[in-house]
Amino acid sequence: MNKNSLEKYWTQRYQDQNTGWDIGYASTPIKEYIDQLTDKKLTLLIPGAGNAYEAEYLWEQGFTNTFVMDISKMPLQAFKERNPDFPQDQLLLTDFFQHRGKYDLILEQTFFCSFVPTHKNRNVYAEHIAKLLKPKGKLVGVWFDIPLTGDMEKRPFGGSKEEYLNYLKPYFTIKTFERCYNSISPRQGNELFGIFEKK
Repeated sequence: MNKNSLEKYWTQRYQDQNTGWDIGYASTPIKEYIDQLTDKKLTLLIPGAGNAYEAEYLWEQGFTNTFVMDISKMPLQAFKERNPDFPQDQLLLTDFFQHRGKYDLILEQTFFCSFVPTHKNRNVYAEHIAKLLKPKGKLVGVWFDIPLTGDMEKRPFGGSKEEYLNYLKPYFTIKTFERCYNSISPRQGNELFGIFEKK
């Protein structure tokens, strides 16, 4: 899909409220990781953020250099309505792969699993994440540990720990990548939590 097609696709999903990934609050694994961060000056990016409850939590905790990215205007508008003081220039309506910037930390929450799972898509994701990170910057988040199906419209797309590592190892040092112990109940046993540092 090109950018316009992707934008229409995801906007339609929001209009139809076909957003099964949206739990309505910051997911526990991400929230508990944020609670361990002490440097409020970190520059953070959440790509494919949707309604961006994690960004809302970061903002409330004083992480003022948080950037929220989505290809659809709808969730960004909803986020701004909930958080009117959030800087407009930190709401990025753009295609992730066209974005240029440098961040200390990128948070992954149901973004990777939204791409049709071709080798090219997944490799380009890993490569571009690394490009967006500063030296020793980190990619942190959760990945679905569920089998891939042959249905190319059945999002979220899953995968295995071994497969994900194949894409990430060339660009990152693995700090941890294990079965998530604090997933929300519906996702218990189906998530991996990872911390990856840019090489």
